[in-house]
Amino acid sequence: MASIPESTAAYLAPLPEAQRKALLDLRDWIIAAVPQAAESLNYGVPAFKLDGRPLVSFGAAKKHCAFYVQSPAVSLAFAEQLAGLDTSPGTVRFTPDKPLPRRLVEDLIAARIAENAGRARKK
Repeated sequence: MASIPESTAAYLAPLPEAQRKALLDLRDWIIAAVPQAAESLNYGVPAFKLDGRPLVSFGAAKKHCAFYVQSPAVSLAFAEQLAGLDTSPGTVRFTPDKPLPRRLVEDLIAARIAENAGRARKK
């Protein structure tokens, strides 16, 4: 059984170079889009929280990388932009040779921020 990594660097270190680079790029885009977000590991993958609430995360599988939007509602709202991509509710899968467009990542993050803010106002 593989050990659970203790940091994003430890998570990324054993990955093939192309996957590691693709996920480092995605991480950089997340940090640029929401620099005040706190980075940690959650469920064994790199994750970001904003104002104490889960925002987005990312990970790697044998044949793909994943951007976890963590919201089926946001995925549904972006169905048109996500058309043609490998998705499931709250997840967008991609490969290093076909990375996600940066603008799409930024838009999904902005939608998650708005969704979390709406939930906070309802409480």
